[in-house]
Amino acid sequence: MATTTANRDTFMFAPEAERMSRDALTALQTKRMRETLDRAYGVEHVRKKFDAAKVKPADFKTLSDIARFPFTVKTDLRDTYPFGLFAVPREQLVRLHASSGTTGKATVVGYTQGDIDRWSDLMARSIACAGALPGDIVHNAYGYGLFTGGLGMHYGAERLGCTVVPVSGGMTERQVVLLQDFAAHVLCATPSYALNIAEVAAGMGVDLRKSSLKVGIFGAEPWSDALRRDIESRIGLAAVDLYGLSEIIGPGVACECHAARNGLHGWEDHFLFEVIDPETQQPVPMGQSGELVISTLTKEALPMIRYRTRDITRLSDEPCVCGRTHVRIMRVTARSDDMLIIRGINIYPSQIEAVLVGLPGIAPHYQIVLTRDGALDAMAVEVELEPGALSSDADRSAKAREVTNHIRSRLGVTCKAVVKLPGEVPRSQGKAVRVRDLRKAAN
Repeated sequence: MATTTANRDTFMFAPEAERMSRDALTALQTKRMRETLDRAYGVEHVRKKFDAAKVKPADFKTLSDIARFPFTVKTDLRDTYPFGLFAVPREQLVRLHASSGTTGKATVVGYTQGDIDRWSDLMARSIACAGALPGDIVHNAYGYGLFTGGLGMHYGAERLGCTVVPVSGGMTERQVVLLQDFAAHVLCATPSYALNIAEVAAGMGVDLRKSSLKVGIFGAEPWSDALRRDIESRIGLAAVDLYGLSEIIGPGVACECHAARNGLHGWEDHFLFEVIDPETQQPVPMGQSGELVISTLTKEALPMIRYRTRDITRLSDEPCVCGRTHVRIMRVTARSDDMLIIRGINIYPSQIEAVLVGLPGIAPHYQIVLTRDGALDAMAVEVELEPGALSSDADRSAKAREVTNHIRSRLGVTCKAVVKLPGEVPRSQGKAVRVRDLRKAAN
């Protein structure tokens, strides 16, 4: 049975941990961080890093002492591939996940049964925080397999007591049919794939705004507020941001609450959050933007100490209307390693997205193409006309000039805009590929 909006707004799948006082949270984090440091020190690779930094687990007395410990970065996982960072014997692992390895050697993460149970609890907490209720039908279009998104969402939704449709990505027309036939209440996907579903539905003559969907839980890639509004207007649901990364646990590290949708509640009873200046690597004050760093507090198989996420954000400790006391991670819209430098100007793909989404006659599908122009980098932005927009060569040329001028006036960067016909920009069935870098191919 579908739930009412009133019930959805007031229902709380919120253990007492979500409303702990700051003193109680600090005490719990301090205890669990000590235990995690001891566990991690038993891993040879970690022990060598601690010893090189002349620091030991016993040196941790208060939360501020974590700044004395070395960072963990993605290359630590690649250098110890596949099992060298695990703190338990391989036989105690009940599951392995891995990255695609498209940008280098794959990174492998593993879970004990206790880790799986805690992950399921955290995902159930996150899904409820987003506004889902026990009994809701959850259409799970995150990819299953080695990617953590699909199974993470699946186990959490079942733990909450939802009915899960494990459809994964792809076969988008069938997804539209299932959304109608099963009358799902919750859609889970990457934001780019949610947009793809909405577009395919419109092409089939289906208005998802008239469906049973109430909540969309979207994550796994940075997305802008402009794209949030566009998805909401096309599907007719409340779009909620979910945050996580495989190296920490998968999805379920933080989630926006349905009541505010203004920053993601980071589950501080399981994770310690810091923000650092990515250049100086020094902590920055609460509320100041920088790179998010996360330490795990309860992971058994793969404890992570000060993992550099490369995600740019800021933390907020201002009270939330939902009553949860955990610090909020303001929405991640960029990654430090995604930054492009075009003729001396720093720019993120999410900034391009924010400029493009909502432009009259332009669909919210784009790709950034990087090339070399002599000794300098050059950027082209491929966009797509909305269905029904004027599409003669003259119309497309005029629209390209408009897009170029709009990007230059808003972001101060000069690029070439290429306006394509509907359907010509590649669609995503998982994480969107926003940047095609052709610079190496030109060398």
